[in-house]
Amino acid sequence: MNLFIKLIIFTIILYKTPLSSKEDLISAVENKYRSEENVKRDKFRNPIETLEFFGLSKNLKVLEITPGRGWYTEILSHYMKNSNNFYVATYKQPPFAEEIITKIQKEFYNYFNINREKFGDFKTIYIDKNLNFDSKESYFDIILTFRNTHNFLNHNKSENILNSIHKALKPGGVLGVVQHRADESLIKNFEKGYVKESFLIDHIQKQGFELVERSNINQNTKDLKNYKKGVWSLPPRYANGKENKDYFKSIGESDRMTLKFRKNK
Repeated sequence: MNLFIKLIIFTIILYKTPLSSKEDLISAVENKYRSEENVKRDKFRNPIETLEFFGLSKNLKVLEITPGRGWYTEILSHYMKNSNNFYVATYKQPPFAEEIITKIQKEFYNYFNINREKFGDFKTIYIDKNLNFDSKESYFDIILTFRNTHNFLNHNKSENILNSIHKALKPGGVLGVVQHRADESLIKNFEKGYVKESFLIDHIQKQGFELVERSNINQNTKDLKNYKKGVWSLPPRYANGKENKDYFKSIGESDRMTLKFRKNK
């Protein structure tokens, strides 16, 4: 047995989890058990490119913040299956929109409990009403949050959850952020779901992170960002109902920034 093969075997034994590959990620995205409606959004959310950009690996401890109905959780849980390395953070008691978030979270857990064999298992960390959460200090390698930061900012508790994220990440650990992107000329920020990229970068860096790289993987130049009901006018929400639905459908999902930060050592 040559030295290279011995090193591979040693690495697998050392980390007690399979080595990752792009093929594993493609397989997770192409999992036939994913919701049909979720699969339709792949062209807007670009999960393979996005998760590659953030450096996802089965060998790393990964936390997804407030996963909503689990669009990314379907992919992440399948990809991380049997690694014992995947966690989600959900609200113990929602600090806003309590009724709807409670309903969504109940449906989320019911869905993934029923479909555990099809996707994979995960562990839960609970976020309190002030957006703090407890975790082992310097425990996670990657923490991900998708289209959430406007909510944290809008309720004046963004610093709290960023401080918890900073504490939970290992030195040099990655914070991956995808967020609806506002025009830089916008005066009022994040009240309609969009956040200015320059503002968000500055805000996160003030909490002890440094921007490593930004990407336009999830940009959409068709998004005019001037809708009365904000980002929720676009799919998949269609907040205007049937009114101008074909127009909003032709735009697609929102223009999004994709940002990769690192915890300062």
